[in-house]
Amino acid sequence: MPLDIPPGFPLDPPPGQPEPEPRAFAADLLAWYDRHARVLPWRVAPADRAAGVRPDPYRVWLSEIMLQQTTVAAVKSYFEAFTLRWPRLVDLAAATRDEVMSAWAGLGYYSRARNLKACAETVAQAHGGVFPASEAGLRALPGIGPYTAAAIAAIAFDEVATVVDGNVERVVSRLYRILTPLPLAKAEIRVLAERLTPAARPGDYAQAMMDLGATICTPKRPACSLCPVNTVCAAAAVGDPDGFPVKAPKAVRPIRHGHAFVAVREDGAVLLRRRADKGLLGGMAEVPGTDWTTERPAAPPPFAAAWRRLAVPVEHTFTHFHLVLHVWHAAVGGAAPAPDGHWWSEPDKLGSEALPSLMRKVVEAAVPGAGRRRP
Repeated sequence: MPLDIPPGFPLDPPPGQPEPEPRAFAADLLAWYDRHARVLPWRVAPADRAAGVRPDPYRVWLSEIMLQQTTVAAVKSYFEAFTLRWPRLVDLAAATRDEVMSAWAGLGYYSRARNLKACAETVAQAHGGVFPASEAGLRALPGIGPYTAAAIAAIAFDEVATVVDGNVERVVSRLYRILTPLPLAKAEIRVLAERLTPAARPGDYAQAMMDLGATICTPKRPACSLCPVNTVCAAAAVGDPDGFPVKAPKAVRPIRHGHAFVAVREDGAVLLRRRADKGLLGGMAEVPGTDWTTERPAAPPPFAAAWRRLAVPVEHTFTHFHLVLHVWHAAVGGAAPAPDGHWWSEPDKLGSEALPSLMRKVVEAAVPGAGRRRP
C-alpha cells in the first residue's frame, strides 16, 4: 500500500528496496520482542501479558514521566525508591511536594516532578485514583503530553496509539531512509509510524519499537545483522544506518556565569533557600547565589562574612547553555540566624534536601562529603 505522506517529503530508498508491509513488519517485530524483551521493573513481560496480567497504569505513568529525556539506567533506582515509598498513586498524591522534590533530586528536568505531584493529586481527586483509559483523557492531565499519553494508553490499556520517542524516530528514519533532518522530519516520521502501528498488541508493539532502538538500532554502530526487520530497512540496504536520522547542525551553547555562596555553621549546617517555582530548577533547594548571565555578574554575598573564593569554579551543562559557577565559602558562628527566606540544613538532613545535581556539586566543592545525596 502506498504511503500517504505529505508531497515533497524526501525519502530515498534504494532501487528495488521493499517498503515495510505493516502487518508483516509488526509480526516480525513482536516475535523478536517475545524472545528478547528487556526486563524492566515497570514492565509486564510478554508471556505474562499473554497470560492475562495487566500492567499497572500507575507504574507505567511513573516510569514514562521519569524516562523523559533520561536513560533507563538512571531511572531504575529512582523508580524503585518511589514505588517502595509510594506504592500506589494515592500514596504519592498524599505526599508533600517537598518530599516528592527531594526524592526526585538528581534526576533532572524538575518541572516533571512538580507535574508528577499535580497529576497524582488530579487523578486522586477528580478520577477516584484511576487513570483515564484513553489517550484523549490522559492528555487532559497535568504533565502528560502527546508522547506520554500515547505510551500510557498503549502500554497500560492496549489502546491503538502511536508512540514516537527518540528510539522510534531513529528506527523509522532508517527504515525509510528519510533525508529531512530532525526536528523538521518529526511530523513525517509520525505519519510513517502510524502506518506501521498494528491493531493487535499495540502496547507490546510500542515497547518492542523502544527496545529495538535501545538495543539493536542504536545511535552508533547498530547491530543490523541481528535486527528482526533488516530486510525492509532502506538505510541498512545501502550500508549507511549511522547516517540516519539526519540532524540539523547544533547551535553553539552560550556560556553563562554566576556566583554561589556556601555558608557553613560550626555544627556543619549549610545555608539554603528555595528557587522560584517557575523557571529552571523551579522549586528546588539551592545555596544563595547570583543570577546566571552571559556577562560576568557582580558577587554580592548574602551577608557579611569572611568569604573565600574557591580556585576552581563548578561547571555544569544544561540543554541550552553551559554554566560556570564561581563558588565562595564562609564559616559562620553557631548562633548565626538564617536570612529571610533561607534556612540552615543540618548535616543529617542535608543529604535528603531537594538539591539538584548542580547544587550538590557546589556544596561538595566547598565542603567535601557534605553534598552527597543520602541513599
